[in-house]
Amino acid sequence: PNPNPLPSYRSSPSAPPSALPPKSPPPSCTTGANPPSLSPVYSAPPRRLLAPARASAANPSRLGRERERSAAAAAAMRIEEVQSTSKKQRIATHTHIKGLGLDANGTAIGMSAGFVGQAEAREACGLVVDMIRQKKMAGRALLLAGPPATGKTALALGISQELGSKVPFCPMVGSEVYSSEVKKTEVLMENFRRAIGLRIKENKEVYEGEVTELSPEESESSTGGYGKSISHVVIGLKTVKGTKQLKLDPTIYDALIKEKVAVGDVIYIEANSGAVKRVGRCDAFATEYDLEAEEYVPIPKGEVHKKKEIVQDVTLHDLDAANAQPQGGQDILSLMGQMMKSRKTEITEKLRQEINKVVNRYIDEGIAELVPGVLFIDEVHMLDIECFSYLNRALESPLSPIVILATNRGICTVRGTDMTSPHGIPVDLLDRLVIVRTQIYGPIEMIQILAIRAQVEEIEIDEDSLAFLGEVGQQTSLRHAIQLLSPASVVAKANGREKICKADLEEVRVLYLDAKSSAQLLHKQQGSYIT
Repeated sequence: PNPNPLPSYRSSPSAPPSALPPKSPPPSCTTGANPPSLSPVYSAPPRRLLAPARASAANPSRLGRERERSAAAAAAMRIEEVQSTSKKQRIATHTHIKGLGLDANGTAIGMSAGFVGQAEAREACGLVVDMIRQKKMAGRALLLAGPPATGKTALALGISQELGSKVPFCPMVGSEVYSSEVKKTEVLMENFRRAIGLRIKENKEVYEGEVTELSPEESESSTGGYGKSISHVVIGLKTVKGTKQLKLDPTIYDALIKEKVAVGDVIYIEANSGAVKRVGRCDAFATEYDLEAEEYVPIPKGEVHKKKEIVQDVTLHDLDAANAQPQGGQDILSLMGQMMKSRKTEITEKLRQEINKVVNRYIDEGIAELVPGVLFIDEVHMLDIECFSYLNRALESPLSPIVILATNRGICTVRGTDMTSPHGIPVDLLDRLVIVRTQIYGPIEMIQILAIRAQVEEIEIDEDSLAFLGEVGQQTSLRHAIQLLSPASVVAKANGREKICKADLEEVRVLYLDAKSSAQLLHKQQGSYIT
């Protein structure tokens, strides 16, 4: 076979000898390499490559076979069939939690939505979800208290799943408030305002419909040269009642490209600002493909030019950040200093008060609706007395979210003081809290949780191994038992098996110590360590 075939118009049997390329290559060509492009006018490769080409030209059947093999190889290599692994969903600690697992009456189902056990705590959280939906929980706080690995964080995430994506849910850890750049109370206030949503409803004048035509018109560039620029764009919109053709500014064409608008999409364009929003694909094209990752919407009703209610969901922190003024001067040295040291700046209380006035006016006029969300503070015992005092005041504010706290501490010292208190929380704040207890899982519940985690992580394990792993969890902790699943799966595959057996778990149990075993070992070998 010819190792370096030339283009067909050069190796054709009917080509006259004068049509062959010159024998000597120009200086720009690299000896022994094919040209980078196949344009009609280009320099020829070196002479030594011409002999195989003439041989192929002398044998048309051989050349045809080579072309068939090339076509077959190109058909076999399909780039679009290669699957990307970058979009594969990562498995986190609480990936399996899909809700609280309650029936229509609010009763906990034994094993549902990723939850096992904790029936009383789940039912209590279900009542909290109902109160949040009815807006009767604002300014109140809930404390999830229980030993480690009893599902406190899972309950908070279950509440978030039940509320849906329209209700803000802001998780944080108690140690996040300790920063060298921002005050502790400022961090708390910022997260408070992240958890308060504002649903703004506006009646705007829009042009809405299915795109039937999208034609950019070009003109000579005003700056000279050979380039052309978009002078305007013609777009056709169709609704149930009629069609309309619009001549739009080039800046709106840029917005159309940014939204990836194509013919057949349903869009609306705001008449005042020119903002473009792609709603989805028209359902008339729903049968075009058997499978497509598109959201199909019906063709809009009414006229193309109409007034439409636009709903926008933002948080109070979004409004704060959008209206915050940059700190420092406008001279070049100040700007360079801000670029070199991008410090986190605080939003002033005066700005927040002004935004609160505007928000309250919008609510009074019926333009906006307040949506109290959920602020979840895990490891709340890490807060100090200043933060607890601030929480007392913030819970009494008219603009306050639902606060869910979680801790695994018993009676311990309140940070910043010498006094002891249940859960490390001052007594005056405990009086404001509704406390939900979580219980330690039993052996059967542990085995069920381990089975769910194995299914989520796509690990095969037999029932005897699950029972043995449940015993390990009872002796050590549930978290340690869950962490042994992945290394045991690796050991099983190294031994040529897909399913985990008891011997794999016994092997990894020797390799990895749990917290209790490590503490006992430290106690025995205390003299060998530096204290």
